[in-house]
Amino acid sequence: MPRSEQSSPPPVEWARYAGPLRTLVMLNALLAFALEMAMFAFVGWWALALDLAWWARIPIAVAAVGALIAVWGAFASPRARFLLPTAGVVAVKAAAFGSGALALWGLGYAAAAVAFAVLAAANTTATTYVRTRPAK
Repeated sequence: MPRSEQSSPPPVEWARYAGPLRTLVMLNALLAFALEMAMFAFVGWWALALDLAWWARIPIAVAAVGALIAVWGAFASPRARFLLPTAGVVAVKAAAFGSGALALWGLGYAAAAVAFAVLAAANTTATTYVRTRPAK
């Protein structure tokens, strides 16, 4: 269902918390944003490093990053246009973060790819828990 059919925007996840827990939830949200930006950068970097002429690499990079941004914005962002069940959002995030990890792997940074994948999985788990936890 498109979000425009809803009456109110989604609340920020840290609004339900206070004290040190609120700070942790906010830091996790900041980490999520940093991971998302890194994911886009890794995919663009990978595309620009392809063994092709520069005039072919640039449109490939723009298309790859643009497609990833469109999918993320439509299905996985906090203000996604289309609401998916929790499992669907997690699946989209896994595919998107997986593409970032695979891009790093393809660039020859295997350890960084594994670290990025583990950090993204932990962050997605924490974010999903916070967003699906019932309000008190």
